[in-house]
Amino acid sequence: MTYKFIPKYVKDIIPYPPGKPIEEVERELGIKNSVKIASNENPLGTSPRAILGIKKALKDLNRYPDGSAFYLKNKLSAIHGISPESIVIGNGSNELIELIIRTFIQPGDEAVISDPSFLIYSITVKASGGTSTIIKLKDDYSYDIKGILKAINKRTRLIFISNPNNPTGTILTRKDYEWLIKRVPGHVVIVDDAAYREFVQSGDYPDGIDFIRWKDRNLIVLRTFSKLYGLAGLRIGYGVTTPELAGYIERVRQPFNVNSLAQTAAIAALDDKAFIKKTLANNKAGLAYLYRMLDRMNISFIPTQTNFFLIRVAPFMSANQAFESLLRKGVIVRDMTSYGLGGYIRINVGTPSENRKFIKEFSEILKNRL
Repeated sequence: MTYKFIPKYVKDIIPYPPGKPIEEVERELGIKNSVKIASNENPLGTSPRAILGIKKALKDLNRYPDGSAFYLKNKLSAIHGISPESIVIGNGSNELIELIIRTFIQPGDEAVISDPSFLIYSITVKASGGTSTIIKLKDDYSYDIKGILKAINKRTRLIFISNPNNPTGTILTRKDYEWLIKRVPGHVVIVDDAAYREFVQSGDYPDGIDFIRWKDRNLIVLRTFSKLYGLAGLRIGYGVTTPELAGYIERVRQPFNVNSLAQTAAIAALDDKAFIKKTLANNKAGLAYLYRMLDRMNISFIPTQTNFFLIRVAPFMSANQAFESLLRKGVIVRDMTSYGLGGYIRINVGTPSENRKFIKEFSEILKNRL
């Protein structure tokens, strides 16, 4: 059946490529003990404090969640030194991206998006009837800030900056960040997606929340509990901006968008200093190990400021060939073809044993292709 009433811009959307559950992959391929290092998740699990908070909150599941996220907003307010009215809580930062686009984009409006970057930006802009103006990253995978500024016109409403950038793991430096913010006109809102901010080790990284205090700047900073805190399955994130812009976003938000368990877990996870320290230590050590082993194999990669990075598998094989070969050995990685990076795979840092398994299996695959 042909549904002529569905807008063309919806029909033209290429859906975000999901992965299969590990259990289903193992069943199909007849393998066991596979490891998933494809989705930038926390390999150490979930904050123990968050789990304890969830258990205590289970008795209240008959009640609607707090639609204002009062306690979580106040907790974040104290941590960041901003007013609770500057914070919007979302069902993952993905929902916040959608809410921002619904707030600021009308059919025919434009958003400036760098490429490669998080695919959800352009997908959601298109779903709202908007248009994405794509600016390629430079050869070193840094942002082309002059190209971004030049792309702005009277219909531009949003600029998306993934910082650190997914999938490259690179950052927009403090100097370039400030240069861009100072020059963006008043009818454009900058969305600084800082989902991986906690993993950054560079001293040249700008914390966008510091810039929110420039009250004449239209800036929204997105953060998430999915990565560092291990709450990806509960879907919770937050945006920080001016009270005025937050108020507009709140108008399009559903009243009970974030469930009660997610709110409780997020509050508890913020205080779990031991888990945070352990996660960051695992990531730092894991990156050092993976870098060292890939160097020994003469495989190039892009150094990262996150918990994931890109590995160049060309000219030995395509990204899809690497993905399929590793999958049959029980290692799930990300094929970057959908990002226009057909010569790369992306992996996130796993546990020490997961990292060793990846190196072992990847090394064997390479030997068979040499």
